[in-house]
Amino acid sequence: MADITAPKLSDAPALRRVFEQTLWRRLVILAAFALAWELYARWLDNALLLPTLGATLSALWSAILSGELPNRTLTSLRVLVTGYALGVGIAAVFTALATLSRWGNEALGLLTSMFNPLPAIALLPIALLWFGVGTPSLVFVIVHSVLWPVALACHAGFRAIAPTLLMAGRNLGLSGGRFVAEILVPAAFPQILSGLRIGWAFAWRTLIAAELVFGVSARSGGIGWFIYTNRAQLETASVFAGLLTVILIGLLVESVVFRSLTRITVQRWGQERT
Repeated sequence: MADITAPKLSDAPALRRVFEQTLWRRLVILAAFALAWELYARWLDNALLLPTLGATLSALWSAILSGELPNRTLTSLRVLVTGYALGVGIAAVFTALATLSRWGNEALGLLTSMFNPLPAIALLPIALLWFGVGTPSLVFVIVHSVLWPVALACHAGFRAIAPTLLMAGRNLGLSGGRFVAEILVPAAFPQILSGLRIGWAFAWRTLIAAELVFGVSARSGGIGWFIYTNRAQLETASVFAGLLTVILIGLLVESVVFRSLTRITVQRWGQERT
């Protein structure tokens, strides 16, 4: 009987193998987007409304060489990491309490119902009253934007764990923190990782929006403040350079951090198809 097997990737033509790789497909999509941007901007011929890609890249390079954009970026990332870490830490505590006790479960359900629909940007006036114009206000709104989606994703992942796995953990004598760390977290890690991704996206866009509203100060503001000041000066190419920086950082974190984390955890453990 003839050996009927699926064609191997190595048997495909070289060009087909190239385009079957995720990296190349993404590069083609980005190249098509860049070309469409350049052509439409040239057709529009209004640099105040939409600069060309070339003008945007030139403004980006100038801002990098001057040191302004790297300094603004580092300022934003420092605030982001602080708020994100605090938000994830508080979410972990809330989720653990909700998993281990009925009171904690009810508290988490009630608090998420109350605060998750509340936009973080709506808390800016309160943050200004409590903490003033500065980094603590930004950290406060970032924590709010991260806490609830991460807690919801983690709790949903814990609740979806098979009862037999929970019984096995109990039979091994695990309880409290060891039960959470050795049974719940590994089993629910795909949902936890999804929550971390959502929390990161919420934190990043909340930070940029908050900086656009009040920044930290003209001296030490982040990327959002860079965008705001250039908008006020009608430097549209620099505005798009700031937006492009926000996008590139988002792509870098998603492609390097979260994809690597997914590959070495849930894909290696067989919890997600490659």
